[in-house]
Amino acid sequence: MTQAIVSFVKASVTGVTLMVNTVLGFTCMIPFALAKLLLPFRWVRHICDTALNAIAETWIGVNCVWMKLVGRTRWDVSGLEGLQRKGWYLVSSNHQSWVDILVLQWVFNRRIPLLKFFIKHELIYVPIIGLAWWALDFPFMKRRGGGSAQKDLETARKACEKFKVIPTSVISFMEGTRFTPHKHDQQNSPYTHLLKPKTGGVGMALETMGELFDSMVDVTIVYPGGVPTFMDLLAGRIDDVVVTVRQVPIPKGLLVNAQGKAADRSTLQAWINGVWQAKDAEISQLTASVRSR
Repeated sequence: MTQAIVSFVKASVTGVTLMVNTVLGFTCMIPFALAKLLLPFRWVRHICDTALNAIAETWIGVNCVWMKLVGRTRWDVSGLEGLQRKGWYLVSSNHQSWVDILVLQWVFNRRIPLLKFFIKHELIYVPIIGLAWWALDFPFMKRRGGGSAQKDLETARKACEKFKVIPTSVISFMEGTRFTPHKHDQQNSPYTHLLKPKTGGVGMALETMGELFDSMVDVTIVYPGGVPTFMDLLAGRIDDVVVTVRQVPIPKGLLVNAQGKAADRSTLQAWINGVWQAKDAEISQLTASVRSR
C-alpha cells in the first residue's frame, strides 16, 4: 500500500509539473506562432521558427529534469557520437508506447535539431499541446488510405518545405502505430518485434528535402522490464531503457535526380525493409543480452 501511495504522489506531482510546463511553454509560443501566421515572409519564419524551437527545447529540458528526479531509470544509450546540433537528419524508430516520444526527446534534446514528428491528425485536438504541435509545423496525417492518403502526402510535402528554413530533424514512426502482439498478428508481420514499415511520409521527406539530410538516424528502443505506460513514466516506475542509435547513409538513388524525378517507391520500400530487418535482429540481440544478465 505504501508503494502505491508513493507512486500516486509522484504521478500527481509530475503530472502537475508537466501540465504547468506545457501551459507556460504554449503561452510563450503564441506571439511567434501568430507572427508566422500573419507575416508569411521567409525571414519572419526563420526568426519565429528559431524561437519556437528554443521554447520547445526548454520544455523538453524541464521534462528531463522531472524524469530524472522522479525515477531511478538506468539509461543505456549508445551511438550518439558524430551527431551535430546544426545537422539535418531523417530519424526513424520503432514504436511501442507514448513513452517513446519522451525517451527520444531525452536522448536527442540539444544534440540534434528539434524532432518534428509525423503524427495522427486526431492529436491536433489534444488541448494546448495539439496547437503547440501545429505551431511547430508537425505534419498531421489522417492515414485512412484512398484519397486521404494523397492528402496526407501533400501535407507531408508542405511541412517538409517549411522544414528547409532552419536545420531540422524529421522523425517518422514508420510502423504507423504502436506495436502490440494483436496488431502484429493481424498484419502477419514478417518481423518478430516490429510491424510492417510504411514509407509515405519518409518518401515525401526524401523527395522534398533529401539533399539536405546528413544521414538517416535509426533508433532502436528496448524496455527490458516490459513496455511502460505513460503513468509508469509519471510515477517513476521505469527501471531500464536501452537505446541504440546508428547513422545510416541515405542511398543517392533515393534522392530526387537532376531531372527532378523521385525514386521509385518500391526501391525506397526495399531499402526500408532492409533497415527493418537489421532493427528486428538488433532487438532480438538486445533482448537476449538483457535476459542473460
